[in-house]
Amino acid sequence: MKIFKLITKNILRHKLRSVLTILGIGIAVTAFIVLQTVVEAWYVGIEGAAANRLIARHAVSFIFQLPLAYEQKIAAVPGVERVTYANWFSGVYIDKSQFFARLAVEAEDFFQVYPELLVPPDQMETFKRERNSCIIGEQIAQRYNLKLGDAMTVEGDIYPGEWQFIVRGIYKPRDKMTDPSNMFFHWQYVDERMRIETPQRAGKIGWYIVQIKDPAQSAQVSLAIDELFKNSPYETKTETERAFQQGFLASAGAILTAMNFISFVIIGIIMLVLGNTMIMSARERVREYAVLKTLGFSAGHIVGLIGGEALTIAAAGGLTGFALAVPLVSAFEEFMPKGWFPVFDLQPVTVVYAAVAALCVGIASSLFPIYRALNTSIVNGLRQIG
Repeated sequence: MKIFKLITKNILRHKLRSVLTILGIGIAVTAFIVLQTVVEAWYVGIEGAAANRLIARHAVSFIFQLPLAYEQKIAAVPGVERVTYANWFSGVYIDKSQFFARLAVEAEDFFQVYPELLVPPDQMETFKRERNSCIIGEQIAQRYNLKLGDAMTVEGDIYPGEWQFIVRGIYKPRDKMTDPSNMFFHWQYVDERMRIETPQRAGKIGWYIVQIKDPAQSAQVSLAIDELFKNSPYETKTETERAFQQGFLASAGAILTAMNFISFVIIGIIMLVLGNTMIMSARERVREYAVLKTLGFSAGHIVGLIGGEALTIAAAGGLTGFALAVPLVSAFEEFMPKGWFPVFDLQPVTVVYAAVAALCVGIASSLFPIYRALNTSIVNGLRQIG
């Protein structure tokens, strides 16, 4: 108990310095948590990718389309259980700042291939019957106060013109890894209009989603699909859903790497801040440690005093950082453009990383002061001035 009392008195001896150190650590921990939350948000879609789904796209680029005629050929490949397709529609809803994914899909099998999109059976049946119907995520419904039967008008860009959709279904995500902010509607509805307005674009889809029976055979099935269309005008590249989604992040890879790097540089900054404080404190107390040794305090007591002070300050800074990070992450989620990060939550693993980092910094910053205090003789310690 005496050691804890001494630790408290040592921390409160220079109140302003201790407060500024705790605040500096807190700000650094806050920055670490926010940056790691952003990085985690980018990778949520990848973590939710299913092992039994492959994506077959144009070999040159995702932006080029594939013929609808490929569907039956892909379905005949050994190991394939079900095939569906989707097409990026884009468009503008209300204004350009209102971003969320708008996809034209094959209505019959798409939601069977994606069981994580939970749609009530009656809503699904209505959706399948009406060509201009759509299904939206519950986040979209909440954001725009939409309900079943409401109309959504989308101004096309890739597919020009005004497009009218009727909300016939609202899906719920099965888990937190599932994006709750997508809009799905009939590809046939788009294709019928293209056959009239731009016939050369009719009968084309963006990519195929291939559900396979055994995830362990993903490489063999992918190779077999690509071999079917080798040397054709529309060669394919088939890959796992995870790899496909990672391709979307490739353009932002440098940014994500930089953010990851910066977040861990911040840990180094925390160490420098706390290390500087502990070195200053230890230098001021050399005579005191010598007196304690004279009075019979052991090396363990000295280690406990210095290490306990460093850990207490680090813990206080970590708690301060966490207290600041929670409302800051909520503010980021509230004010950032909607649709950028469908899932933007403070993950428990991020908090654990921050806590472990603060603990490690507390230990590391006390090592040199402990070494110096233990290796300074009582005589030299008592001679120390200042």
